[in-house]
Amino acid sequence: MATVIAFHAHPDDEVLLTGGTLARLAAEGNRVIIAVATDGIMGPASGRNGQARLNELRASALVLGAARVVHLGYADSGRGPVLYPDPPDRARFARADLGEAAAKLAGLIREEHADLLLSYDPQGGYGHPDHVKVHRVGARAAQMTGTRVLEATLPRELVTLLFSPVGLLRLVARYDRAEIQAAFTPRPAITHRVSVHRYARQKQAALAAHRSFPRSGGRSARLARVMLALPVPIFGLLFGQEWFAEPGSAATTLRGDILQAVPHRPPGPRTPAPPGT
Repeated sequence: MATVIAFHAHPDDEVLLTGGTLARLAAEGNRVIIAVATDGIMGPASGRNGQARLNELRASALVLGAARVVHLGYADSGRGPVLYPDPPDRARFARADLGEAAAKLAGLIREEHADLLLSYDPQGGYGHPDHVKVHRVGARAAQMTGTRVLEATLPRELVTLLFSPVGLLRLVARYDRAEIQAAFTPRPAITHRVSVHRYARQKQAALAAHRSFPRSGGRSARLARVMLALPVPIFGLLFGQEWFAEPGSAATTLRGDILQAVPHRPPGPRTPAPPGT
């Protein structure tokens, strides 16, 4: 079967846009690796605090059926208009050298003989600097390795509707209208829609594994609390589809199998994983 690397910005991101797809891929016998650029920590990654978010990610990965979790070694950049100074032990991902970060991801792709890389759309979804950097690093690493890439996203028209003055999510997490209208990907550019209704329970349980996230404050945390409070059938109804855009591919008909037309690479010897991955 195929090997798929899902590249994300922070712990918990792997659930929100790709959790059902990863659970489905793993259940169908594929090797799934989750790589995160940052550990989700704003300050020094020391002691228990430095491992808390990554430990939650490992618990989430176990629920989803992923075989491995890898942290590229960067710090969370935050969402503010001005980038925080780097903590003393590592760089913030948003200001990390593009070539260096892409080389790290490309090394993982080669080590795992990955057939497919999941990344983000050019807007990084809703414009978070770390998410935008994931797109840029993912695109460069795919170019370096010749690996097929699919960009996790949402239909812009659907997001605009949900956050409209009469939308379902307006009271949960308010966003600036101009910000929403520029977020994610226009529907005609989306190439894949994956049905993950059967994996709704896993997806919700994986989100619940990130125990610190719903308590962290902010708009995304409020949305996570609502998602966790939903009965599984309602959760599956609302979050049972996941979307991807394949750069350079025309979206004539939405495809449901993201592994379609993947030229599977024969497995070869893998380099031993570095400690802590």
